[in-house]
Amino acid sequence: MTEEYTPPKVWTWEKENGGQWASLNRPIAGATHDKELPRGEHPLQLYSLATPNGVKVTVMLEELLEAGHDAEYDAWLIKIGDGDQFGSGFVDVNPNSKIPALLDYSGDAPVRIFESGAILMHLAEKFDAFQGKPEDRAELLSWLMWQMGSAPYLGGGFGHFYAYAPYPMEYPIDRFAMEVKRQLDVLDRNLADRRFITGDEYTIADIAIWPWYGNLVLGRQYNAAEFLQVESYKNVLRWAQEVGARPAVKRGRIVNRTFGEPHEQLHERHSAADFDTVPANPDE
Repeated sequence: MTEEYTPPKVWTWEKENGGQWASLNRPIAGATHDKELPRGEHPLQLYSLATPNGVKVTVMLEELLEAGHDAEYDAWLIKIGDGDQFGSGFVDVNPNSKIPALLDYSGDAPVRIFESGAILMHLAEKFDAFQGKPEDRAELLSWLMWQMGSAPYLGGGFGHFYAYAPYPMEYPIDRFAMEVKRQLDVLDRNLADRRFITGDEYTIADIAIWPWYGNLVLGRQYNAAEFLQVESYKNVLRWAQEVGARPAVKRGRIVNRTFGEPHEQLHERHSAADFDTVPANPDE
């Protein structure tokens, strides 16, 4: 921008703010239309899309199944581009109208969980899995909260201005690129002497962080790998490759995915057999 901008004394919502997702942004909450959510046969009902936050949960569920837990689930597609997240049924599960959202019907009454970090904690505690060593509990929670607090700078900040804003703007791109590179350096230093985020055990900290920062250094986020010089974060890259090679991660990252190559898309998932319907990867 070349013109100076003076904020008004009182901000009012008079126009869309531009960019790919402009039509979905509004300064109020609540439903815009009536729409019930579908329900499948399994106790765990997930309503999501394969954004990084959605991938956290589908990876977690697939990891639980891979480890032998009774964690069968239905994954229903929420098309945020169509405004599905503002339907009355979805808002009842997540008043913040963001994916993912989970309904757990395994108890006497359904339980709603609507933040990705909270969903990971709920599932980890429910199945007593991927929580790491008891003595590392504080470390795990610290990294989980680090991710939840840092991702807005990566996705809502850098990702928005670098990939989705209506035109390139030097100041916000520089500002958020600097912060993203600082975050990558935090991770790289932590992983210098650790196999996984909290030590030698794979936990929900890895599951939370990988869809954002793992995919970023693997070149799957915002086409920004070269811009951010991700190859210089060798420890993060090593970790990202190892986590990405896990069978459950390979499955989880394509659930509720509607973009990318055909072999990377499984719009809905209701049983393990659904993965057999995904076209083969021509590169394998």
